[in-house]
Amino acid sequence: MKILHVITSLRTGGAEKLLVDLIPRFKQMGHTVDLLLLDGTPTPFKHDAEKAGITIHHLGIGGSVYSPLKLLKLLKYLPEYDVVHTHNYAPQLFAAIGSMLCSVVLCTTEHNTSNRRRNWKWFKPIDKWMYSRYKKIISISPKTQELLQEHIKATSSDRFITIYNGIDSSHFKSAIPANLHKEDFNCRIAIIQVAGFRHQKDQDTTIKALKYLSDDIHLFLVGDGIRRPELEKLTKEEHLESRVHFLGIRSDVAELLKSANIAVISSHWEGFGLAAVEAMAAGTPVIASDVDGLREVVDGAGILFPDGDSKTLAKEIMKLEGDPELYEKTAIACHERVMQFDISKMVEGYMKIYSQVIE
Repeated sequence: MKILHVITSLRTGGAEKLLVDLIPRFKQMGHTVDLLLLDGTPTPFKHDAEKAGITIHHLGIGGSVYSPLKLLKLLKYLPEYDVVHTHNYAPQLFAAIGSMLCSVVLCTTEHNTSNRRRNWKWFKPIDKWMYSRYKKIISISPKTQELLQEHIKATSSDRFITIYNGIDSSHFKSAIPANLHKEDFNCRIAIIQVAGFRHQKDQDTTIKALKYLSDDIHLFLVGDGIRRPELEKLTKEEHLESRVHFLGIRSDVAELLKSANIAVISSHWEGFGLAAVEAMAAGTPVIASDVDGLREVVDGAGILFPDGDSKTLAKEIMKLEGDPELYEKTAIACHERVMQFDISKMVEGYMKIYSQVIE
């Protein structure tokens, strides 16, 4: 079987990390599985993918991912594969247009419960047409599927299916803690947040929560993105420069999670919450915003707080760090929950879909 996964780039993100972990497992099963990037800018994830032996094609370095030139370049790849599997909107749209110009079997994965397009009524017919070009539409949680079908007014159909994201839990469990140099910062409790610096991820709430916590509680932000200057400005305005540490994009996320005391995921929305699952696998208690995508993963194991409520987040952090019994109980519950999201189940689900669409 020849499969091509198409994604915008390999910058920081859950979908990007997922493909780097997923594709080698397909290859081990004897299939030809390649990766195509609309933007081939070098990144740590791209380096990891190349190191894992993944064949990577790209349609240029930098520039707009919506450039018509990228669509023209994409066309030559589509007929070469049994299945083309897209992730993110630009690849979804370009592959749908390409399917009108050449014969191709399309699958896609919906990674979020919400996006800005869904607020634009005039865009709904375009979305409805685009998804109609796909043989299978995979959602990473039941809520993601429910909201997508509601958005495009799709009745129940066997084209829609939910397959949870998965991780290599053993990698996080066996990771050796990284040295965060906490003693250099007079840091007693290290809070970690792993996410791209985008509005969706809302690092602002976690930064603001530090105002209500003792000075020996620090925040370590892993990631980068267009909102970094805003977040650095907020940190200065709140006089928290000595307690908020910007670590940038890192390839040792498992080790960093293992070294932290608490992981916070304060997203306004998520399709699934891969960062929460990774933290759980590392044995780190998770506190997450009570929103679609995260709620399904965290509720009953970690701790939920109202979206955007920095005061309540601070209270939950104080409660957790001040009660060793609660801390241990939460860590154990998180670790047990992560067993439901092993990557082997995801591989099995995807391969079943590919077999169905080819038949």
